Amino acid sequence: MAKKDAKRARHVGSKSAKPKSHSQHSGTSKPTTQRESSGASESEIKRIDREIVKLVNRRAALTAKWIQSQPNPLKILFSPVADEHLTELIERGNPGPLSEPAVRGVFRELVSGARSLVKTLRIAYLGPAYSFTHLAAMERFGASASFIPVNNIAAVFEEVNRGHADYGIAPIENSTDGRVVDTLDMFTRLPLKICGEVQLAIHHNLLARCQRGEITEIYSKPQALSQCREWLSRNMPQSRLIEVTSTSTAAQLARDKFGAAAVASRQAAVQYELQIVAENIEDNKSNVTRFAIIGDEATKPTGRDKTAVLLQIPHKPGSLADALTAFRKNGINLTWIESFPMKGPEVGYLFFLDFEGHAADARTKRMLAELERKAVRLEVLGSYRRSEPLE
Repeated sequence: MAKKDAKRARHVGSKSAKPKSHSQHSGTSKPTTQRESSGASESEIKRIDREIVKLVNRRAALTAKWIQSQPNPLKILFSPVADEHLTELIERGNPGPLSEPAVRGVFRELVSGARSLVKTLRIAYLGPAYSFTHLAAMERFGASASFIPVNNIAAVFEEVNRGHADYGIAPIENSTDGRVVDTLDMFTRLPLKICGEVQLAIHHNLLARCQRGEITEIYSKPQALSQCREWLSRNMPQSRLIEVTSTSTAAQLARDKFGAAAVASRQAAVQYELQIVAENIEDNKSNVTRFAIIGDEATKPTGRDKTAVLLQIPHKPGSLADALTAFRKNGINLTWIESFPMKGPEVGYLFFLDFEGHAADARTKRMLAELERKAVRLEVLGSYRRSEPLE
């Protein structure tokens, strides 16, 4: 019996001693599967890329054909109504994983390029390049537009008024600093309208080509320095603050001068090859600037509109309160009001107001008719689609 057990044990041992085949080695089949999967993914990406190229060109050609078929093709080049379905698609129909800003950027450039097949829009803006106004202009019109930088807000209006630009864009209000006086003043001087708005989240960064401890001067435009005053006072008390005409000019100075820094955008850091010494230094983390798109034509209702007016009322007690009852009576939400003293010998104030609704709406028409009866002067500055702050 012992001999049989020993023989059986040798037999079992000889089986276990046999070498494993190649396919039995642990992990040998997995790399092959990964390589095959990687190759299949790469092939699928290339196929989709070819399809995308065909589709974007087809979309561009159809867009250009549709614009040219309209009674007034040039007006369609700036059409909030035509863009409404894209806005809804991006807001409600984007399944991810791409974020809403990423998808919006793809469509913005596609539509901008398609419209440029009909005409390249010329846009005047408060420059130079990569100022926040420039970023707002690119956000609205896309990179295929032709951007004209000018030195001041008055020049933005003049370029549009003289026909040198199709549209202009200028800041009108900031959530930290309030109204932009130069923009509002130009609406009293020239017969131009607000055709749209862009609300841009403003994030300021400290940019330089040296270390923080080596910074002796900090440049930026007055509004940017104001929006970062607490951070700068707390973190850079040894540095002298110097006002310049724009954040882009500040970035140029920081690039060219050792010991200088700029308060400017992240895009300016890339453009002028600067390091971000400190990011998001604005005191108000919900810092938003509203930019007005300036033109000479009215826009059609979209259902999500605002209207801006310029109002002068008799200079006597109770006049403003009496005028504003027109909003309450017609159930219209007043969203903004600013006042300015009249210029010259005339005594009194001009009021800038905006409110929800389009000037073509029946309810808004009734309210404006009531307001006009109580006004010395009433001008509708424009109706335009409401926007949301963009990052």
